[in-house]
Amino acid sequence: MNANLKNTLTELAGKPLAGCTDQEIYLALLELVRRESDARRTPVRGKKLYYISAEFLIGKLLSNNLINLGLYDDVREILAEAGKSLSDIEEVEPEPSLGNGGLGRLAACFLDSLATLGLPGDGIGLRYHFGLFKQDLSAGVQSEQPDPWLTANSWAEPTDVTFPVQLAGKPVTARLYRLDVTGYEGRTNTLNLFDLDTIDESIVHDGIRFDKDDVEKCLTLFLYPDDSDEAGRLLRIYQQYLMVSAGAQLILAECKERGSDLHDLAKYAAIQINDTHPSMVIPELIRLLGEEGIEFDEAVQIVTDTCAYTNHTILAEALETWPRGYLEKVVPQLMPIIEQLDAAARARTGNEGLAVIDGGGNVHMAHMDIHFTHSTNGVAALHTEILKNTELHGFYELYPEKFNNKTNGITFRRWLLECNPALTAEIEGLIGPGFKKDAAELEKLLPYADAATADINILQQLAQIKAKNKKALSDWLARTQGVQLNCEAMFDIQAKRLHEYKRQQLNLLYLIHQYLEVKAGHTPAVPLVSIFGAKAAPAYTIAKDIIHALLTLSRVIAADPEASQWLQLVFIENYNVTAAEKLIPACDLSEQISLASKEASGTGNMKFMLNGALTLGTMDGANVEIADLVGGDNIYIFGASSGQVIHRYAAGDYNPREWYEADPNLRRAIDFLTGPEMLAEGREENLARLKNELIGKDWFQTLPDFNAYLVRKGQAVADYAFDPLGWTRRTLVNIAKAGYFSSDRTIAEYDRDIWHLGE
Repeated sequence: MNANLKNTLTELAGKPLAGCTDQEIYLALLELVRRESDARRTPVRGKKLYYISAEFLIGKLLSNNLINLGLYDDVREILAEAGKSLSDIEEVEPEPSLGNGGLGRLAACFLDSLATLGLPGDGIGLRYHFGLFKQDLSAGVQSEQPDPWLTANSWAEPTDVTFPVQLAGKPVTARLYRLDVTGYEGRTNTLNLFDLDTIDESIVHDGIRFDKDDVEKCLTLFLYPDDSDEAGRLLRIYQQYLMVSAGAQLILAECKERGSDLHDLAKYAAIQINDTHPSMVIPELIRLLGEEGIEFDEAVQIVTDTCAYTNHTILAEALETWPRGYLEKVVPQLMPIIEQLDAAARARTGNEGLAVIDGGGNVHMAHMDIHFTHSTNGVAALHTEILKNTELHGFYELYPEKFNNKTNGITFRRWLLECNPALTAEIEGLIGPGFKKDAAELEKLLPYADAATADINILQQLAQIKAKNKKALSDWLARTQGVQLNCEAMFDIQAKRLHEYKRQQLNLLYLIHQYLEVKAGHTPAVPLVSIFGAKAAPAYTIAKDIIHALLTLSRVIAADPEASQWLQLVFIENYNVTAAEKLIPACDLSEQISLASKEASGTGNMKFMLNGALTLGTMDGANVEIADLVGGDNIYIFGASSGQVIHRYAAGDYNPREWYEADPNLRRAIDFLTGPEMLAEGREENLARLKNELIGKDWFQTLPDFNAYLVRKGQAVADYAFDPLGWTRRTLVNIAKAGYFSSDRTIAEYDRDIWHLGE
């Protein structure tokens, strides 16, 4: 045991650890982490990265920081000696509400990897008071409540650093909060979060309602405020401008301190625009450089050389476009610059479809990003090719040299060492500890997964670890939601944002089909526990209808003595990083069933494979690269290809009613949505609307993939039931091949090809 560490911790707590409350120990550990992380700060020499993102889904930080600082095992031992449990202390920490889905979790993983690789790179975002929202499912439908997390002892510490920002011609003051980002055996970087001192949490009422017009009181209350009305859309622009204006001023101030005269800004700063939310940093930087006496054309070139853009979507509606009238109201100081940028873009191409401001007066943020940055990257090989060949083809023809791919990754410290310590220990016993720093070393597991040489004892040990993780998930759900799981069942998990293109509705139809099959006497090869975790945007009606249908079906199944022996449907309330850390190690079958060509990458698919789940998925996003790495025998692929889907959209001839009428099983499942069993438990309005959507529109082509999904999922269930050792051997192949999806690898590629930090 580390005696010095014990003495330091006792000193920070102010009394013997055995006499401390969990809260007192948590605060002592928080201070310990701050001291240790501070000691790892090193001066920036050369270029520094600024990663601007609307979201940073960082999760609870205590254990992650202790692991990265090399303190976790010692602290756990010291606390155990005092009769305390580190896992209990972890429960004291509130979950930071700074992100929602994959975009924000990716940003958090990237910050971790930057620090781990010793690269100078800070995040820039906003300090949301209530995050997205806290999901409440108690009434059988999703309702939204505030998700407060800020306390007097938050990881994000206030500073005296402030910047003036003009919002609709009125000055406000942005205050900087700093949060330490520790790397695994690496340096300490910073997540810079901006807020206003004038925010008033008390104006929130009736769930998450508030006066959106009172900008100084509400600006940073919520991530992605409801944009179903004009006030909400304007508020999003206010948020984005606060983030980029304060962020740009911070960047310029720091670069000046390091010796930049701003003409050479690109030698001191690399700015990564994470999706279109921070796009206004381009005209804002040009405006600020103009105030420093730099002419427009040179400022444009400086910004282009400094900034790079990551595209995270193929969905046209997610490429932000704002009416110029909105921008004239919120950021009138930027509109003359945006007009000049539009003129510059039009001088480069006669293609009206590539204009920054279109003929209808709409400002296209992604267009501005591509024209006036030096790099545009997709986040999976398939995604990047689709951007180049279809969605952004005109830009690719104009700027082929700008386009590149950077397949997403995850940080293994969070998603293996922290959330699956038993599997981590088993892997370390087999191949040593090197994989913790270099995930590529996981390939050393492959000999243990070879069908000819596999060691049955090792496979059985892996199966026991999975069984214990399933029991741990069941215990956690019993504690938090009053739900007991059948741990002898196959755990089938779909955990991600609720969106039609991710096709939770396809899984829903499968479960209805299975329920009806059980009622007809056709039982599956093994009991199935289907677990969902997802939030739907507050104004996304059909997504909320899908949640309602799943909750309703769960009650129908649970009330049926026959079906409940074979099927269980569980919806995780308020899915977040903490829940993910429980779900992912327990998963047997990972659902990655988005419509091919619609998921940019996905990162949940990587976390599940790393923790020993097999993937059931379409050839979409990073599933394509997973399939290439593990081989067709170690993944369950189904459904239409991206080419078939794109052709179907282009032809405009998809008619879901034809599929509904032609397939009795499909028709039976859809009709069940408004059948007597569902109506007895659910709301007719929601169920009927979802049914009509599937038959009348089905924009994300659920119905054509239904039968292929039934067959492939049936094969997975049978393989799990009848060849358990073969299943475990195949999960080991997935673990061994997961090293490619380390965010350390992704960040190294960004630096090599785009940022060139430290030069």
